Amino acid sequence: MAADKVLGRILMVDDDEDVLFAGKMLLKKHAQEVTIEKNPQKIPFLLNNYQYDLILLDMNYTDDTASGKEGIYWLEEILDRQPNAKVVMITAFGDVELAVKSLKIGAMDFVVKPWENAKLIETLKSAQNAESMAAKQDVEEESQEEGPMKGIVGSGESLREIFSIIDKIAGTDANVLILGENGTGKELIAKAIHERSKRKEKVFVNVDMGAITESLFESELFGHKKGSFTDAHEDRKGRFELAHDGTLFLDEIGNLSLPLQAKLLTALQRRKVSRVGDHKEIDVNIRLIAATNGSLHEMVEDKTFRQDLLYRLNTVEIRLPALRERKEDIEELAKFFVKRYCKKYDKKSKQLQAGALAKLEEYAWPGNVRELQHAIERSVIMCEDQFLRKEDFSFLRTEASDRHDMAFDNYNLEEIERKVIQEALDKYKGNISKASRELGITRAALYRRLEKHGI
Repeated sequence: MAADKVLGRILMVDDDEDVLFAGKMLLKKHAQEVTIEKNPQKIPFLLNNYQYDLILLDMNYTDDTASGKEGIYWLEEILDRQPNAKVVMITAFGDVELAVKSLKIGAMDFVVKPWENAKLIETLKSAQNAESMAAKQDVEEESQEEGPMKGIVGSGESLREIFSIIDKIAGTDANVLILGENGTGKELIAKAIHERSKRKEKVFVNVDMGAITESLFESELFGHKKGSFTDAHEDRKGRFELAHDGTLFLDEIGNLSLPLQAKLLTALQRRKVSRVGDHKEIDVNIRLIAATNGSLHEMVEDKTFRQDLLYRLNTVEIRLPALRERKEDIEELAKFFVKRYCKKYDKKSKQLQAGALAKLEEYAWPGNVRELQHAIERSVIMCEDQFLRKEDFSFLRTEASDRHDMAFDNYNLEEIERKVIQEALDKYKGNISKASRELGITRAALYRRLEKHGI
């Protein structure tokens, strides 16, 4: 990158062609590459096929010219696909509430049109540097985490049994299927296996199968040749190729349709893939780890999952217990997260009082460890005292109080939505796929609502 090219690859999305042209003329002097796009519907394709260092995202589009809801929707979609994406929001209206909302969701910053050129460049520089510091902080935190396996906190009997299984299988190339509710730490277990394997010096490639559309499945997993379909502007390796000699982690494997299961099975059996638009076969050498929050055995009985694919996946099967099934680890986890977030938000050290700990231990935790993490983070931010008390977790509802509240003593829509989602999660023991079907919404929509309500 030239000395004056202080910014990396930028994607700018705005439905105003004049704004796109002006933005590109300005940014190309400072960025390695600038991609402009008028139609926000193409964002998923662009994110699946290209890497961007920064994304400039307009708040308002032709379907919704003032409220900013479309911009918030696309911000959430981007962060669903790439949680570490660096997004700067742009709007002509300068709504402070929308600015705060976008920042809370995960945007790096917020600028108003028409922008001052120098201010826009400085904002993008700051966003790029802030992301780098955040990534560095995450690495430092991970390196300081204690316990038998990095990132996995707890010393109860159920976790000790899982650690024992990992120690036995890590050095082999056996395929592993990890079962567990949403938020139980399936990816952490997959990484622990990889880091103790003979492939630990090679790449660990994570694929969220639930986020891959039917039409992009082959391109995403097997790659494509330039010109093989519209917008295929260059050759692209698929995830199988990228994971060669390393570990391929296929998360949410239960979301695949039967036709896609057949294609995946063929690739796993042959250990060869062909890029879309090319008949040449490419050998791939991978260690396969798959995970799901559903019951593949039940899906086989229902004929929604192939039995031969299940046999291919689960040479070894690991079931992760829900947090409510290992309450002996709640105190250790809670203290770990209190320490982490006091440090992250530059707060003085805080301690959990006995009443607060008792409330955490009696709660059902339908969102498992991830929900506990969010609850601790919220309480650390809001608490101004040295001690975290029971009252600092008043937003958590016990099962009994939830049943009482479902009588809807008030008609606040936000609260009703939260209660209904909580009921669905409790009914299906945290299974996101089943809960989303019960609620009549997509998995992605349910994930956004879980984040919105802090569940």
